[in-house]
Amino acid sequence: MRRFGSFKPFVAAIGHRSHSSAVKSAGPLASLLKSRSVIRFSGPDTIKFLQGLLTNDVRKFGEPPHERTSTVPTPNMPSVSEPPMYAALLTPQGRFLYDFFLYRHAKEAEKLDPTGSGPGSGSTESTELFADVDASDLDELLQTLKRYRLRSKVEIENVGEDFQCWQRFGGDIGEKSSEVEDPGTASLGWGSGVDLAGISASHGSDGGWQWFKDPRLDCLGLRGIFPTNTVPPLVEADKETNEENYLLWRIENGIAEGSSEIPKGEAIPLEFNLVGLNAISFDKGCYVGQELVARTHHRGVIRKRLVPLKFVNDDGKEVEQRVSAGSQVMDAGSGKKIGSVTTAIGSRGLGLLRLDDAFKGSGSLAVEGQNDVKVEALDRNGGLMNGFQSIINRVQ
Repeated sequence: MRRFGSFKPFVAAIGHRSHSSAVKSAGPLASLLKSRSVIRFSGPDTIKFLQGLLTNDVRKFGEPPHERTSTVPTPNMPSVSEPPMYAALLTPQGRFLYDFFLYRHAKEAEKLDPTGSGPGSGSTESTELFADVDASDLDELLQTLKRYRLRSKVEIENVGEDFQCWQRFGGDIGEKSSEVEDPGTASLGWGSGVDLAGISASHGSDGGWQWFKDPRLDCLGLRGIFPTNTVPPLVEADKETNEENYLLWRIENGIAEGSSEIPKGEAIPLEFNLVGLNAISFDKGCYVGQELVARTHHRGVIRKRLVPLKFVNDDGKEVEQRVSAGSQVMDAGSGKKIGSVTTAIGSRGLGLLRLDDAFKGSGSLAVEGQNDVKVEALDRNGGLMNGFQSIINRVQ
């Protein structure tokens, strides 16, 4: 569970607008995600190993990249790129442990040559995957993965000193981007007559690292891993902002990330909306914890879900730093507990609430022990949470 102390949003004077609205008008912004670290999987059994562990279908990384993710012809960049994937590792009982953003870095033979007109030279390579993961659980995660490895021919390395995770968000970036940053060039491949190399170069580094659309929801913008101590392309100096602004952007859209926000060993994936966030495949076959996930999904009854929250006083004005993660949410009339706050920052938060009670109207919910602090669960008609609305639409 996560609670932050005193925090001033990127846009200081937002009045009655949500932070989300202010960031959208000020963006796109970029944040270095210090809460995430990077690990690397390599070896001939990489795909097989992860396929048997994670909730999503990792086999696509073993296939040739699809033309729909192609970029403009640029030396040392891949002609086509496989977009990243969001996935989770569960306990055998089907409870959440860790989340992963998986990236397939282009092989040398897939990159364009110095002329930008054909594939570069390179020998056949085994698949190498990178993952950005929760930095607070890195050592424990590595131990868990190595315990599952057994005799699999896969190397698992901490490369957090070599790579960092970045996020670009705000503005209308999520609405106009394709799988990679440049929507107008998504269909271009080798040998194109259009010289847009400069544009493509601005979207990736010399080593082939590039921005991708966040695999969870369009509104989250772009995500990527880049070499440490370098500023990724498209990041303007006056638009680089504190990671807490990205956190608040996520929270207003109803999206948790990492073991500090999704309770490790306790959270049921479907209650934390991992289906709506494209983290679970129901066609891939067996993986650790699959039985509970499949059974819950096919029953079709999810009584509790993670929802975005706003904390206000009796006059409807937002209150800052009054609520912490772990606080119980009550029905103000009956006193019945309907859920708990899982993440809190400023006047916003995330909570796991019973859906039958969560959207009864203004003033119906309160924080236990603080009757003057009311809780508003921002439903799909709240106008602020495009992300939450997208999640609900996907799972209905």
